[in-house]
Amino acid sequence: EAPESSPPLRNEAAVRVLRGRMKGIQGHCNSCYMDAALFSLFSCTSVLDSMLFMPFPRCDRNVQGILRDEIVNPLRRTGFVRASSVMHLREQLTDKGQCSSFTNAEKDPEEFLNLIMQQILGIEPLLKLQSGGQEQECYCYQIFMDKQEDLVVPDVQQLVERSFLSSDLKLVEIPSCFIIQMPRFGKEYKMFSKIIPSLELDITDLLLDSPRECCLCGDVATLECS
Repeated sequence: EAPESSPPLRNEAAVRVLRGRMKGIQGHCNSCYMDAALFSLFSCTSVLDSMLFMPFPRCDRNVQGILRDEIVNPLRRTGFVRASSVMHLREQLTDKGQCSSFTNAEKDPEEFLNLIMQQILGIEPLLKLQSGGQEQECYCYQIFMDKQEDLVVPDVQQLVERSFLSSDLKLVEIPSCFIIQMPRFGKEYKMFSKIIPSLELDITDLLLDSPRECCLCGDVATLECS
């Protein structure tokens, strides 16, 4: 355990601490979905550090303490988290949730995020989306799209834009944190063998009622064609 708070890893420090053998979060009993989610959310960014410290109204402080002291702080300090620490969290999620298989079965990352953010920590939804005039709130966005032959090795920007277009979605407001789940289809089939991370994400065209320039004249656009 590492009870003293550690800042997220950046630049050269991230490479030095996280690269090499016996680094990252140790996998055990189908924990890969949770390991990857926790690593992405906390290793190199502080955007969701409120999950570790804020006394939310419905917050389970025991789970919050395990997440902070047994997983996030050791990851940031030494670059390694033991499988037993993640199992401790999984046992608590099994006790608090409606599902009894968090300790041994593979889950969808969205199911894990919804459980820990909404039911256990009581965080407000991070995203507001609109589709067909109906608003919906959620904690992360999972990319759904049909196979497109012109996309062989896409980047995240392309996938998000095409997914929003095919689903007729818009962001109601700029999100404080935009968690995006890449397309995944189990062990037998992968839509893309590789996806290039976009280090910056331009959401200008994804925002509802956001002023954008006309692609022909450069003035403020009055119409939008999909």
